[in-house]
Amino acid sequence: QLQLVESGGGLVQPGGSLRLSCAASGFTLAYYTIGWFRQAPGKEREGVSCMGRSGSSTNYADSVKGRFTISRDNAKNTVYLQMNNLKPEDTAIYYCALKSGLFRRCVEIEYDYWGQGTQVTVSS
Repeated sequence: QLQLVESGGGLVQPGGSLRLSCAASGFTLAYYTIGWFRQAPGKEREGVSCMGRSGSSTNYADSVKGRFTISRDNAKNTVYLQMNNLKPEDTAIYYCALKSGLFRRCVEIEYDYWGQGTQVTVSS
């Protein structure tokens, strides 16, 4: 059964850090482009960061550059998003997603498989 399960979300104060994980089962992660997306209340889902199969191609939204880092551990079939210096505007549900094939764009429509999401709330 193909499944993506996110974890690591929660409530954090501004300036704090969280690390999101996404465990993939039923997939061989090395064959997939990976992505993290988020959806804030009343807003469309947006691409946060994506990474190609080899790890050499990465993309970050301008709003998170320098603060977030995407990574993958193919041996553990797990994807990560390290989030530092969090801001209230980072509050959203965060989703991981996989795409068959090469990395081209970090946009929702290109990704085939999705997790259920994990809530991140940044508030004092």
